[in-house]
Amino acid sequence: MPGYAAVAASDALRRGQVVGVGSLAILSAELADDTSLAGLEADTRASLIITAQRAAALKLANQIAAAAADPEPVWVERPAWLDLAASRAVADPVLDLATPMKGPFRTRPIADPASARAAIALAKHAGLIPSVYAVPLSATQPVITASAAEALALPAAAARLHISSRARLPLALAPDTEVVAFRAADGGPEHLALVIGDPPRDHPVLARLHSACLTGDILGSLKCDCGPQLHAALKALSANALGGILLYLQQEGRGIGLLNKLRAYALQDQGFDTVDANTRLGFAPDERDFSLAATMLKALGVSAVELLTNNPDKVVGLQAHGLATSRRPHSLPANPHNAHYLATKRDRQGHQL
Repeated sequence: MPGYAAVAASDALRRGQVVGVGSLAILSAELADDTSLAGLEADTRASLIITAQRAAALKLANQIAAAAADPEPVWVERPAWLDLAASRAVADPVLDLATPMKGPFRTRPIADPASARAAIALAKHAGLIPSVYAVPLSATQPVITASAAEALALPAAAARLHISSRARLPLALAPDTEVVAFRAADGGPEHLALVIGDPPRDHPVLARLHSACLTGDILGSLKCDCGPQLHAALKALSANALGGILLYLQQEGRGIGLLNKLRAYALQDQGFDTVDANTRLGFAPDERDFSLAATMLKALGVSAVELLTNNPDKVVGLQAHGLATSRRPHSLPANPHNAHYLATKRDRQGHQL
């Protein structure tokens, strides 16, 4: 499978192991313990690689540079006082209020930026906080290795999908439904298409891109509007004379994963809004890649959609991948728990609410 070494490295990183990527040996800052960090540091003291967004939150990087389309990671040197606990607080923003006095830090230019970007890409692919300990890769280190190019190609591998299975799936809100399951080439999570009715493919298909939200869709969280949006979309597609398609995408937390989304919730409890919570974690405000949705729709024979959404980025994202896309509004009333969240999406992310 293309990119197998990068997938194996991502899996090993997720299990708390040292892996090699490009010219670096790395260890997840989130999962490191004294033993694994000592193993990484057998020959030299490890530094921390953090994203430009996280560095900006710590006032270690230029804010404008951090907001660039593809900002470079930042290399933070670890003096003797910056032990495991203190350096983990550099990586994990949920600890910011508990450990407010950080620094002074020394940063330096990264000798191999491609390897540093690849290290961050592996951490993101593994669903971890995007920060790693790093040392130059030694030939004597017994680690799984991947090239920087392989690691940086993981998002493209995630968007290479094929239909794995399909079956009838009557739903309470849409009894005439077929589920189509897609498997990704990167070995990542499966994604589903719910084909409701028999939408014709010779004109725009009514569609909804829905990012999985365990807390909202399953548990009924009031912090977001995901569950109500999902249910309203299923009702709208079922009521539509020509049916439609709902893509259920495993892109929890706008692409940062369930555990990181819960960390973002903890930051929101500290007073940060949904955008600042993501960037303090080291992510972009929205990490989703809409090539995945475009690939699924094309595999279903769809070339044009009328998209149920309030997010213009979804429209632009599908258009960028060759799908003719228009928008049908899809908004629901706020509640006392998500009013600020929805206002932030409107005011800072351009959602048309």
